[in-house]
Order: sequence, then C-alpha cells, then structure tokens
Amino acid sequence: MEKNLLFALDIGTRSVVGLVGEKVDNSIQIIASHRQEHRTRAMMDGQIHDVPQVAAIIAEVKNALETSYGPLKKVSVAAAGRALCTIQSKAEIEMSDRGVLTASDEHALELAAIQSAQHKLATSNTISDPASYYCVGYSVVSFILDKTPLKTLVGQRGRKATVDLIATFLPRQVIDSLQSAITSVNLEIATLTLEPIAAINVLIPQTMRHLNLVLVDIGAGTSDVAITKDGSIIAYGMVPCAGDKITEAISQQYLLDFNVAEKVKRQLTGNELSTITLTDVLGLPQEIAVSEIIKNIQPHVAELAQLIAEQIVSLNVTAPQAALLVGGGSLTPMISEALAQCLDMPAPRVAVRRPDIIEGISQIPADLCTPDAVTPLGILKLSASRTLNFMNVTLNEQPLHLFNLGHLTVADALLAAGIDTRSLHGKPGLGITININSQTNFFPGTHGTPSLIELNGQKAALSELLQEDDIIKVTKGTSGTMPSLCLSDIFDILPSYLISINEKPYEISPIITINDELAKPDAVLADRDQVLYRIPSTLEEVLGATGNTMEVPPYHYIINGSDREYSVWRKYTINGNTATATSPVSVNDQIMISPLCEPTLGELLGLNNDEEHFITVLFNKVKCSIPLRRYTIIMNDKVAQITDIALNESIIHFSSTEQEHPMISDVLLAANFNPKTIPSGSIVKVLLNNQPTEYTSLVKNGDEITLVVS
Repeated sequence: MEKNLLFALDIGTRSVVGLVGEKVDNSIQIIASHRQEHRTRAMMDGQIHDVPQVAAIIAEVKNALETSYGPLKKVSVAAAGRALCTIQSKAEIEMSDRGVLTASDEHALELAAIQSAQHKLATSNTISDPASYYCVGYSVVSFILDKTPLKTLVGQRGRKATVDLIATFLPRQVIDSLQSAITSVNLEIATLTLEPIAAINVLIPQTMRHLNLVLVDIGAGTSDVAITKDGSIIAYGMVPCAGDKITEAISQQYLLDFNVAEKVKRQLTGNELSTITLTDVLGLPQEIAVSEIIKNIQPHVAELAQLIAEQIVSLNVTAPQAALLVGGGSLTPMISEALAQCLDMPAPRVAVRRPDIIEGISQIPADLCTPDAVTPLGILKLSASRTLNFMNVTLNEQPLHLFNLGHLTVADALLAAGIDTRSLHGKPGLGITININSQTNFFPGTHGTPSLIELNGQKAALSELLQEDDIIKVTKGTSGTMPSLCLSDIFDILPSYLISINEKPYEISPIITINDELAKPDAVLADRDQVLYRIPSTLEEVLGATGNTMEVPPYHYIINGSDREYSVWRKYTINGNTATATSPVSVNDQIMISPLCEPTLGELLGLNNDEEHFITVLFNKVKCSIPLRRYTIIMNDKVAQITDIALNESIIHFSSTEQEHPMISDVLLAANFNPKTIPSGSIVKVLLNNQPTEYTSLVKNGDEITLVVS
C-alpha cells in the first residue's frame, strides 16, 4: 500500500498545503490534507527568502500527515514561475523500422525535444548563464506523424514522428532553495513541475484546449499564466505581483501589521459584514466599513489586473475567448471585473473557477473545492503521471540533483553543475614568434594534458550513461606553457676565429642583437623579438667588430667663404693583396691598414700637373716648365703652394688666371731666377733663340732662353 501513496506539497508564498493520495487503478483518491500558513514573510514573489522558516512549516505539514499515514519519504512539488524562461522545441525520429510506437517511444521523443530546448537555451543570448537554469516542466503542443497531427503517437505506425513542445526553465536559485527546504526535513523530491502546468492540468483538460483559454493562478506573490489554443498549451508566463500587493495596500492605508492586513483582506469576500474591526500598529482600535476598504484598494486591484492583462496580450497577441482565475488571490474583490475591463472582454467571460470535478482524482473533499486548492490538486495529479523527476549523483564529492530527462550522461551532469566541458581539456600553450635576420619563425607552446573523468572509480567518457547514486570525479587537464627559448636553442652559434690587423691579433666573435641591443647566446627570448645574428666575414664587418672602422671623418675647410668637406681613405691589404670593404676575411688572415694620407692643396682644390697646362722651354740650357694658369693660394693668411698639406679646418683663399702665351718674365719666375744674385753694375742680356729680346717678349713651347750677364 505504501507504494501507491502519493505525497504532494504546494509551497506557496502565503501557505504550505500538503496532500496525500492513494493510487487506485487509474484514479487518485485523496485520503488526507493539511494546510499551514507561514508565520513570517519567509517567501516573497514565489521565491524562498528564509529557508529555515519555510522548512519548519514544511516539517509541520509533513508531521501532521505522517501521524496518520506513517513516514513520507518522497514528495512532488511545483515551482512558481518567477524568472520563467520558455523555449519552444521540436524533435523527430525515423520509425520505419520501429513497428508500432509505444508509450516509451513517445516519452523518449518528448525528452529528446527537451534536450533540444536545453541546447537552444545554452546557445542563446537571452540569459547570461544558461547553465544555471533548470527545466521544470514541459507541455506538448502537438504530435505529427507523416505530416498528420495526432493527439498521441501510441499504437501508430509511420515513417517519421515529430513532437512540438514548450519547455519551461527556472533559475537554479529558485530550485535550489526549494530543494534545500525539502531535503532539510528528510524528504526527497520525486517529481517537479511548474505551478501553472499543474493548475492547467486540473481545470483545462485536453477536450477544452481547442479553445483559446487563459488560466491565471493569482497567488500571494506571483500571478502565473497559461494559455491554450488549437488543442494544446501554447505559452506560459508570470507576473511578479499578486495578492500581497493588495495586502500591502491595506497595511499602508490603515497602518496595520502585514498579517493583520491579510486577515482584513480575507474578510472582504465571502461574508456579510458591513464593517471590520481592527487594531493598528499604534494599538488604536478602528472600525472601518467594508465598502470603504474596497474603494481604497480599487486602484491597486486595477493595477494588478492591468499587469496580468499585459502579460496575457504579450503571450496571446489578442484577448482570449475566456479567462479562468484560480488561486487565493482570485478571491480579491473586483479582480475578475477589472481584468475583463483591461482585456476588453465581457465580464462573464472572466470567472473564478473551483476544482469541483477533476478527471483522475476522485472524491475531492469540500475543503479542497476552493480556488487556492487547484494547484496542490494539480501537483498531486501530475505526481502519478510521466513528469520530471530527480536523479541523485555525486560530482567531485558534492551532491548533485539532476532532472531525469532519460538517458542522462556524464556530460549532462557537468552541464547541470555549470562545468563547461570545453574548459576541462588543457589548452595548448601560446606560441611565440621570433624574427630572425628578417625571417619570421614560429615556436609553438607545449601541449596541455587531457582531463580525467572517472565514474565510480573507472575512467569514463562524457557519453557514459548515469545511474542513481553514481559517483563522478572530474580532474581538469593542465594547460600547456609558452616556450622558454634562448638564442642557443634556436640556432647553432658559430665559433670565433683569429685574424691580425697591423700585426695585432684579434678574436672575431659572432654579433647578436635583440631588438637592436647587444645580447649573449643565453639571452631569453620573448614574443615578437627582433633578432639579428651574424659573424663578421668581410673586411668592413671585421674592422667594425674590432673598432677599426673604415670610415674616416671628412676634413672640413672654408674655401673662398664656403664650407667644404673632403674625404680621404686608407688603403687596405689582406695577406698583401689590395682589399675593399666587401673583400672576404677568413681565419688567420693578415690585414694591413696604411697610415692616413692627408690631402695637399692641389688635391683639395683639384689642381693637377697635366702637360696640357704647361709649355716647356730651355732656360740657360735647362728644361723649364712654364704654367699656362697662374694660381694664388692663401691658407690661414699665409701664401701656400699646391704641394702643401691642406690642414684640417683651414681657411683658404684661392684664385687663378690663365695666359695663352707666357712672356720671358714668366720664364724667369718659373725658373726661380733671383735678380739679387746678379752682381751690381753687371750688364744683363736676354736672348730668345739666340736673338736679343725684351722681358715682355712672348715665348712658345720649345723656345730657348739664355740670360747673359757681363
């Protein structure tokens, strides 16, 4: 008999209702019920705020029922639609080789659609943390067999079967607080559903769902909405506002304790009192007319009705054919009239419903034929049907309660625990890119280690199926590391070699720079480093490595008032052979560098001794060159000759004159004839080609000039 007992709890914002029923054939017979109100506002808007207080009330209800019917271990519950998220999903199966479909096949198809909805939620951007949401119920929209809509697939044959359903999800916080309150009183959740799902299964059977109906469960903290149309449930919704809004309005208006205001609200319906006597928080007694209180709460009732109407229109687009109100808040004065007005519907089409007759539940006691008993009766009814239940496993030594969607795997457990399977595998370490001598080189990081998943002490895959009380242990893999490289790790360092420069020995070592800074072979490299590596192998490179640069600073002069630079070069030999900057140098080579030759004034000024600029004559039987261009050079305020060294930083004044036919006097100057050497009183005769002539006579190439002194 114990196996046929069903225990249902409706944990509401205002009270906790417990029902015990017995499964007899295809019906449930109610054998006990108990209601206990919260002593404090331990729940608000359908969310448990004080778990110990709620657990204490659950314990009282449980103990009252156990007194007559023995220990109760498992319970069916429903969650309010606070922060509800709904996903419409579809699944299909090929059934050509399945034969006649069974109830198990149909249920498996439904669960496949739920898992598809979970995937949609996980990949959507509608919520920030999809892994923190539980599936708390679903409603089938339609079954289709080979494009033909059916009420059920059981007993059918065909090629392809499809199910469309609406899966509902709630945040983990809502479910975890509910789970915590229940487990703290030594109960285990057998099945879980959503409050509007439970309510609609009581009041709107399949035979009524072709109508566009709205069920509104107005509780204390939330108003849950469910809509039917075209033979199925098409939407669920929730308004975070309900009967407590009216209670708070009364409390504010008359300065009443919340619990006192709640009692006043309940006295507004179902009695013939014309006045209500109350005591406010100041201890002052008041006697207030019922009509006055109703008038004062009317704006708040209208506001609540407007919020519910907006949710209905948001889900249904237009006003429905009728609205059915249940829950304790549905007894609020004028709520049905206000909702009809907001929906622009005839007042009779919005009505409060009571669970007088429920298919599948027999002999409903009179005390449960009230609007607020609809949801607990629905929870009890669904506890005997195929609905969501829990599977208990342990993950990394922490208990984990999974909604048993059928064929749960290790991956499902990780998803429920908020563990991203992609994060389990160690990622490869980041690589680094090094530019070596203008060529890009990539060096990968180390590989990460794989994760280890153990199921009951044995290595397992993510696809491994779970059983009740399985123990899962997950060890995350470690990520790889970025490579740590030095220069000697990425290329062979060439050995040094010996040479001599001007008979002095030198050791030529490789030149290494990292980001233009000199570095050693053991220097550690970083990503994006620019490495230059070479060993000097030409004369210019070798001289640069030994501090004997080939470049000589240019000489600087001021010539006729203008700045001028003049470059000179040393002469180089390798093993006695003339060498240039690009000449190769190898081990034991002997390099000689000539001293620097300073420029002459002639070299600086570009004056040369080409024969075309002179004529040659015989002067006193000696050859003499007569310049056709005459120069005047002043260096640092002193007369200078073109053969003089042009001192660095000198100031030079230079001029020149040209003559086509020199004279005898030019010959005397070119021959450096000094008139002072002629004795006083002597007679001087000048002969040109043995003929007497004057000092101003012109001469030409090959002439003979004789100077006779007597």
